Amino acid sequence: MVKVREDFPELADGRVDLSRWMARLPIDRDHVSLVELERAFGVAEQCADRPSQLTGEQDASQSSFFTALEMVEILADLHLDQDSLVAAALFRVVREHRLSIDDVSAQFGAPVAKLIDGVLGMAAISKVNAQLDVPVLGQSEAQSETIRKMLVALVDDVRVALIKLAERTAAIRSVKNHSEKRQRVAREVFDIYAPLAHRLGIGHIKWELEDLSFRYLQPMAYKKIAKLLDEKRLDRQRYIDDVIQMLSDALKADGIDADIAGRAKHIYSIWRKMQRKGIGFSQVYDIRAVRVLVPDLKSCYSALGLVHGLWRNIPNEFDDYIANPKENGYRSLHTAVIGPQGKVLEIQIRTRGMHEEAEFGVCSHWMYKGTDKHAKNNSSYDEKIAWLRQVLDWHEESGSSSDVAEQFSRAQDRVYVFTPEGHVVNLQNGATPLDFAYHIHTEVGNRCRGAKVNGRIVPLTYTLKTGERVEILTGKDSEPRRDWLQTNLGYLKTSRARTKVQHWFRQQAKEDNITAGRALLEKEFRRLALNSIDYKYIADHLHCPSVEDMYASVGAGEISTLQIIKAAHQVAGKEEAEGVALLRLRPPSKGSKGDKVRISGVGNLMTHFARCCKPLPGEAIAGYITVGRGVSVHRQDCNKLLQLQSVEPQRIIAVDWAGDHIDTYPVDILISAYDRQGLLRDITLQLASEKVNVISMNTVTDTEQHIASMRIRMEISDLAALSGLFNRVNSLPNVISVERVREG
Repeated sequence: MVKVREDFPELADGRVDLSRWMARLPIDRDHVSLVELERAFGVAEQCADRPSQLTGEQDASQSSFFTALEMVEILADLHLDQDSLVAAALFRVVREHRLSIDDVSAQFGAPVAKLIDGVLGMAAISKVNAQLDVPVLGQSEAQSETIRKMLVALVDDVRVALIKLAERTAAIRSVKNHSEKRQRVAREVFDIYAPLAHRLGIGHIKWELEDLSFRYLQPMAYKKIAKLLDEKRLDRQRYIDDVIQMLSDALKADGIDADIAGRAKHIYSIWRKMQRKGIGFSQVYDIRAVRVLVPDLKSCYSALGLVHGLWRNIPNEFDDYIANPKENGYRSLHTAVIGPQGKVLEIQIRTRGMHEEAEFGVCSHWMYKGTDKHAKNNSSYDEKIAWLRQVLDWHEESGSSSDVAEQFSRAQDRVYVFTPEGHVVNLQNGATPLDFAYHIHTEVGNRCRGAKVNGRIVPLTYTLKTGERVEILTGKDSEPRRDWLQTNLGYLKTSRARTKVQHWFRQQAKEDNITAGRALLEKEFRRLALNSIDYKYIADHLHCPSVEDMYASVGAGEISTLQIIKAAHQVAGKEEAEGVALLRLRPPSKGSKGDKVRISGVGNLMTHFARCCKPLPGEAIAGYITVGRGVSVHRQDCNKLLQLQSVEPQRIIAVDWAGDHIDTYPVDILISAYDRQGLLRDITLQLASEKVNVISMNTVTDTEQHIASMRIRMEISDLAALSGLFNRVNSLPNVISVERVREG
């Protein structure tokens, strides 16, 4: 049987008098059933006699029941609803495995069970925080910040966070006589839960958590400040009483209805101010402090004027948090003055509503779903609930100026898991063990061959959940698999991991690609007779980071040799200016410039227009080789040309207008091929299809080896056209090689 603790009402047999205790709770009887709450405590007390399903222990400790009472008391002060209070009453016996979640759901409903399950899920925070090497009172530690974000991700109902706050508040109250345990609890409370209370704007819980944590983490500093406060407590109280009387008289005379009280300065906040400003205890101005509560906003500033009329204010010690509220919604006027006897005095002025918000934060706006018609009609109701969720983000502590709501929604899209060492890793929602591995280190991902989640082997496609501990199994010779990149198989969720896998495969082939690309380009430039080339010019032109990257892109097929040749031609002028041999193409033949027609296939011949049809530029034309007068140019539909074609077709040649082509350059090429019937015809057809103007052709055949060598002089427009022609000719049967004849 659980015996009573000093601060709870007791019965004659030493048990807690629940009826008397519940009667003093500040709850709304219209919305909270005391019968249901008492039934929850009855179930909790019965379960205390059951053995734990996890440890087998028979009896629950007395502290379990008192923790339940304290949690309910704290949540009642925060005006939480019936489900929250019942969940708090049952939480400890569920956590100790004396009552199952299913039993809770069956007896008290699914909403209560869901709240308890949510609070249980947050236990992962305690486990990991105990393993982290976080400095005492460590501010802005990256891991603590990440854990706070993880805490947000664990909470899908803000009441879960409030129940957890109540549980941790009860926990730190109970560790006074447990030296080892209190250090761990205090560090966790200071790093995680005091900032949560602050972010929710629940001032009285925040101050208690900070003071108790400070007391256990820095006992010497705590005792020193406590002693200084205690030594002057009586004098300070008499002084405050005199100030309150003076202020009360002045406000009444001005017709302002005000409640005035001395405000206790919390020990941790004194220490923090001394540390932050580098000052002594005597220079902390707000040790003597008074709080003034007035009915409306206008009265706040009227009261401020009266205070400044009574005493001289201290420059730079005035803050208007009404006009500029803090991010957690705190509103008040703060001023420091030189009060009676020349002593510094801090005065806070706010409305009673602002005070309620300052003490209870978002909980001062808590509405019972479906019960408050006024709340539903209140235009700010949804905004209050939305803000209640938004403030669970932590960027006030980290100093971020990012929008709170945006950051909160982003946090809900993350999953927070632990490394084996207890560090927190946050990943995109839906991430897999492979995503986790690549987040830890690229090599860990590359050598991953399996994974454990909470000590159990899972497939690499397993979807991670917040709070799970992930261990990656690696192999010395393990390598990524290409099927990891197949999105339908579900190995990778994050683009970061996918990019790393793709990079690995590119890197594995990069050396081969570089070798292949270099060989391709060297072969191409060699047959084009291009030497002394600075490849960096071409790489820069193609926006490749380096020449080797250009080689790799060519080898991987990302850049074609034709693109390289075109780029080489485009940078030719710059290269020539730098003294680097590139094109080495001779100027166009003098006879070709200025001619009105270009003769295809026979070099430069004298031309004249036939008088019979008088062709005009742009018309389809053809040429007839005359005897002694060069080429006569006719329209293709000319009757005389048609007669000549029927009689001497061998003299009909193709011609086109000079305006239809750009300048050309004479180039000598050498073709080697195994001799066969029709070889010359096939080559000339390829030249004709490329519209190459042949100036001269010389063929020599080695009858012993049956190899024909053809040297052809022709006119070409640019290197790309020459490379394309080489590819066409080289594709013909029996052709061994095609290359440009090197000059000199």
